[in-house]
Parts: sequence; structure tokens; C-alpha cells
Amino acid sequence: MMALVSPLLFAADESPAPSTDKAAPATSDTSKDSFDFFSDQPVAASDIVQLPPEKPTWQTIGGPIALLAFFFALNLVIWRLVPFSSHSIDINLRHFPPAAKRGIAMAVVIFGIAFVFGASEISYQLNLHGSASAYFEQMSLGKLIAFSHAHLFGFTTSFFIVGIPFSLQFNQLRVYQWVFPVGLAASLVDVMSWWGIKYVSANFEWISLFCGLLFTISYGWMLIGLLRVLLFPEVIWGSDKDRAERLAKRQAPK
Repeated sequence: MMALVSPLLFAADESPAPSTDKAAPATSDTSKDSFDFFSDQPVAASDIVQLPPEKPTWQTIGGPIALLAFFFALNLVIWRLVPFSSHSIDINLRHFPPAAKRGIAMAVVIFGIAFVFGASEISYQLNLHGSASAYFEQMSLGKLIAFSHAHLFGFTTSFFIVGIPFSLQFNQLRVYQWVFPVGLAASLVDVMSWWGIKYVSANFEWISLFCGLLFTISYGWMLIGLLRVLLFPEVIWGSDKDRAERLAKRQAPK
């Protein structure tokens, strides 16, 4: 029995001591493993953070200026190609059938509600991301293409449905003939500015803000004008083409 136990005890006594050479690599590169990316300490190595090169001034400043110039040039071209004419077709929405007047009024209001939801989305995204540039920076190319596609269709449809009856109703006023095309041109340039924000400079946000305010004012102007004509026929404004006739009929003795 002792002959069997003694070799085992001898083998246990002769077990090799742990080597100190294997533990050395674990502490050989402490500077890289001990860096805390969530601390406030500055980054020591310059090659850890790589920033994209700054874009030249002709892009960051000249780009928004060129897009703004495109907006005014587009309106100038439209004005040259389609000049104002006082001999256009004479249509009064007050003489339309009741169903047409109700449908136009409902379409104007529904498109107005859609614009309100769009403005709410803008406010939500700005609060979520902090700025328009941060919002478009995280947007993928595919999403920006779909985003532009949907908004171009929406802007064109809404301004077409609302702008045509508005322009026909107030065809005698030269300044009113600018409301529809200017608002539509502003919506186009607004969508173009989104691409500038993402790929060129955050300065395109000023173009987007300018165009957004412009087409909102344009649509609100048309909305008020159409709803007044369609839903409040007794109200007479100076912009009405039949103002003199209606005032004479109102003042005539009964």
C-alpha cells in the first residue's frame, strides 16, 4: 500500500511552479487597454480620431447662394415664358355647382392639415436630433431619395389642386398670379436644399428655412382666399372681381 501511495505523493511534491514569463504579456500594453472612451480625458494619439477635410468656401458659402439664385432665376424664367395677361378666362368659383365648391373647400382644408403634420414632423425631428444637419447626416441615401420623391409629389399635387382654382378666381390681379408659381418653386428648392445639407454644408439650412416659410405663406394665402370665396359668399373684399356688381346689388332697394 505504501508502495502505491509514495509515488503519488512524490509526484505531487514535484509539480512545477507557475511560470512568471507567461503573465508578462497581459501587462505589457496597458496604455491601449486602459483607455476609457467614456471619460473626459483627451485622446493622446492623433491617429485614433480622423476628421473629414473641411470643404472649401465656394461650396459652403457659394453653394447656398447659388441655390438661392436658382430660385429667383426659375421664377424669372417662368415670368418671361408665361407673361401676365388680363384677357385670361373669366371663371368665378361662386357660380360653380355646390358639390364642386364643397369638394374644393374640403381639399384645401385637408392639404392644410397635411402641411400642419409636416411642420410637426420638422419640429419633432429637430428636437430629436438637435439640428437639421444632424437629422440629414444620419439619413441614408436610399431614405433621402424616397424622402425627396414623396415630398415632390406631395408639394406638386397640393399646390396644383389649390393653386389652379385660386389663380382662376383672382385672374384679374397681377400679384395674385405670383402666389401659386412662387410657392411651388420654393417647395422644389427646399427639397434641393436637403441634399446640400447632407452632402455639402449646414449653411443650406438657411435656404430650407427661407423656402419653407415662403411656400407656407403662399399656401396660407391661397387657403384663406379660396375658403372665403367658397364658404363665405356674402363677404366682399377688394380682391373680388365682381366686387362692384355685388356691392351694387347689396345696396339696391328691395
